[in-house]
Order: sequence, then structure tokens, then C-alpha cells
Amino acid sequence: MADALVRVDPGLFVWTILTFLVLVWLLRRFAWGPLLEALERREKLITSAVEDAQKTKAELARVKEDSERLLAEARREAGSLVSQARADAERLRGELREKAAAEAATITKNAEREIEQQTRRAIQQLRQEAVDLSLQMASKILQRNVSRQDNDALIQDFVGQLENKPPPH
Repeated sequence: MADALVRVDPGLFVWTILTFLVLVWLLRRFAWGPLLEALERREKLITSAVEDAQKTKAELARVKEDSERLLAEARREAGSLVSQARADAERLRGELREKAAAEAATITKNAEREIEQQTRRAIQQLRQEAVDLSLQMASKILQRNVSRQDNDALIQDFVGQLENKPPPH
């Protein structure tokens, strides 16, 4: 039996080659054609996908550059706006200081005017009280006949009342 496997048989050899060639022809006709066609379609699909990926990568790089440019521009504008806001705030602060100083001057002038008016009223009131006291003193003098000593005592009493009386507010 071992010899049968090692021994060369020309009929078996021909049939083996013929079967092999038929099998190759069948595989080429029905398997390799569709297989090669599927491989070509796959290759085209991969090539197309790679091209699309490269286009997308280029577009992404362009978009990134645009966004960086826009971001830099936005930062410049923001810096400009902040500077402008600071300048406006400083100008407004100065205007408010000037306005406050003007209002303070007006309030001071009004207060001085009020003080002058109050002083005039106080002087007027003192004069009126002096006249009233003089009239009261005169009426007391007229009501009784006084001696010189009584008259001097009345005057001293009147002057003492004027000195002790607090000024009106």
C-alpha cells in the first residue's frame, strides 16, 4: 500500500491535470471574475474615501484658519471696546465730579444765603425785643413815679436782661 501512493500512474496523472485545469477555468469564470470585480469596486471606494478625507482635511484646515482669524479679530475688537468703555467711564467720572462740585458750590451759596437771612432775622428779632423791652420799661416808669436810684436800678436790670438773654436761632 505504501507503494501505491509513491508509484506514478500516467492515467491518474492526466486526469488530475485535467481536473485541475477545469477547476481553474471554473474558478476563473465564476469566482475570480466577481471576486476581482468586487476588489476593484472596493479599491475605487477606498480611493474615493481617501480623496474625500483629504478634501475634508483641507477644508477643516481652511475653516480652522478662518476661525483663528475671526477669533483674533474678535479679540482686537473686544480690546478696543474695553478701551473705549474705560475712556467713556473716565470721561463720565470727570463729568460727575464737575457736576458734584457745581452742586456743592450751589449748596454752599444757598447755605450762606440762608445764614445771612437767619442772621438778619435774628438781628431784627433782637431789635424788636429791645424795642419791646424799652416800651415795657417805659410803661413801668410811667406807671410809677420813680426816683433816680430806682431809675438806675431799672436800667441796670434791663441791661442785665439783655446780656443774659440767649440769642435767637
